[in-house]
Amino acid sequence: QVQLVESGGGLVQAGGSLRLSCGTSARSFSSYAMGWFRQAPGKEREFVAAISWSGGTTYYADNVKGRFTISRDNAKNTVYLQMNSLKPEDTAVYYCAARRYLAPASRGSEYDYWGQGTQVTVSS
Repeated sequence: QVQLVESGGGLVQAGGSLRLSCGTSARSFSSYAMGWFRQAPGKEREFVAAISWSGGTTYYADNVKGRFTISRDNAKNTVYLQMNSLKPEDTAVYYCAARRYLAPASRGSEYDYWGQGTQVTVSS
């Protein structure tokens, strides 16, 4: 069983930045593609960003492209989500997910393990 633990969420003003981290107990972290998803109150979970096992391939949702950056450090078993130019509509619980494949994916159903989530609130 792979455990994922997110951190770095909080309250920030519009235009500000946050960096989310997701640490894992996975022995072969570099064998997993990783993703970030989010869910706002009353809305369905949506894809944010994903990264391949090596970090060489990344995907982004259109509404975060150019503002968010996903990266990973396989030596530290950690994936990051750098969020800049935050908007009130970015307010959500952000979830980290791991996929037992090398290539990233944008559908939540293609991920095998999920973290508990971290709250991000952007005030206007």
